[in-house]
Amino acid sequence: MKKVIQINPKDSVAVALEPLYKGDIVVVNDVEIKLLEDIGQAHKFALMDIKNGDMIIKYASPIAHAIKDIKQGEFVHSHNIKTNLDGILEYNYNKEEPQYSIYAEDKYFMGFLRSDGQVGIRNDIWIINTVGCINRTAENIVKNSGEGVYTFVHPYGCSQLGSDHKNTQLILKNLVKHPNAGGVLVLGLGCENNNITEFKKVLGSYDESRVRFLETQTVEDELDEALKIIAELKNITLKDKRERFPVSKLKIGLKCGGSDGLSGITANPLVGKLSNKLIDMGGISILTEVPEMFGAETILMNRAKSKEIYNKTVSLVNNFKEYFKRYNQVVYENPSPGNKDGGITTLEEKSLGCIQKGGEREVQAVLNYGEIATESGLNLLNGPGNDIVAVTNLSAAGAHLILFTTGRGTPLGGPVPTVKISTNNLLAKKKGHWIDYNAGTLVDNGNIDKLSEDFLEYILEVASGKQTLNEINNYREISIFKDGVTL
Repeated sequence: MKKVIQINPKDSVAVALEPLYKGDIVVVNDVEIKLLEDIGQAHKFALMDIKNGDMIIKYASPIAHAIKDIKQGEFVHSHNIKTNLDGILEYNYNKEEPQYSIYAEDKYFMGFLRSDGQVGIRNDIWIINTVGCINRTAENIVKNSGEGVYTFVHPYGCSQLGSDHKNTQLILKNLVKHPNAGGVLVLGLGCENNNITEFKKVLGSYDESRVRFLETQTVEDELDEALKIIAELKNITLKDKRERFPVSKLKIGLKCGGSDGLSGITANPLVGKLSNKLIDMGGISILTEVPEMFGAETILMNRAKSKEIYNKTVSLVNNFKEYFKRYNQVVYENPSPGNKDGGITTLEEKSLGCIQKGGEREVQAVLNYGEIATESGLNLLNGPGNDIVAVTNLSAAGAHLILFTTGRGTPLGGPVPTVKISTNNLLAKKKGHWIDYNAGTLVDNGNIDKLSEDFLEYILEVASGKQTLNEINNYREISIFKDGVTL
């Protein structure tokens, strides 16, 4: 029997879990349906006759409306349906009472205690540049420093105004203070807007034994001076030992990129289960990609723990829509070509799959861009969906590691361990050097509760030192959000 899934009994479409062909007979809820067209894996077909103008229902929610009559068994995609999204909306708070069991186990990981009480899961040495002019200098230092030293190049720190300059400083500040860094060299040029003297005003208090500074214009040989500092930091971190900590100390970032029609069926729900368990043990999950909440935002709003958090969630969504409007862009300019090839047709469909990474728990906090997550539970973080920007945003918000689901594949990694979770078996097999964990097995066995236990144990191994493929391949990048003038 051909594998298909109707995600919710209310849905008017089903998803092919394997390639289907014209003339195939599939069975959904004991009803035989003859396919009128070929249906690619992760793509949709109609479960019933749908009239022009009718809502297309998936995940029990509208994902689009029909722009022509669609017959039962027909392929459903961009050629016959269209988004319902358009502009800013008004909302009403309809709080949903939680209806789920709480994960009762206690789990632990092995981490590094920092002087400020934070716990890190890595003990790297990071070189943080105050300005992009010294990117190559930082890379040369890394090349000559041996293992365990990393830098994250960026083009900013000078010739920026207003919020852009502030955002650059906030992100760099948070990286300097990130607990995964056992030592940090802040590398400056000297004449930039974000020079070391100015950056220290933003940085505030810091561990002076582990955070050092070097202004390259003021020394004769910046490479030699930097290597002396790196050697001192290495001597300090060599004395650090892993200790046992409860999962309540963990912060995990949630991200998807290169999504496909299976993202909301396999990998994202699996990550949602992990998020639930983490939160039930007192940890923090951070969900960002605000434009990929459009069309699914009311689900998050109604899970807000209070009217105050609800209002912040409304502002989070509508302010990002205003950002689109300032540049005369439509709010539904998504999904990407790769998403569409993978079976996602509209932004609503993408968003409804995307937010499943956040699980089912209440929204406890809403964070501004550059803010650090401190509230146990699910946190919503302001920021775009762009992969590198979002991964940087989550890292700077304090995430120890990032769970990154993908149906198309990407080697991207951030400053922190970036776990790539495949939505399908083909990707996991083809790109085994990118993919850390395969959620595509759910297509075959469907036991998400069992797989989520295995996944949790894997994540605790990563938190305790097991390297992810982005670390092994040294894929570590950052990109800072920009919305303004460059001088």
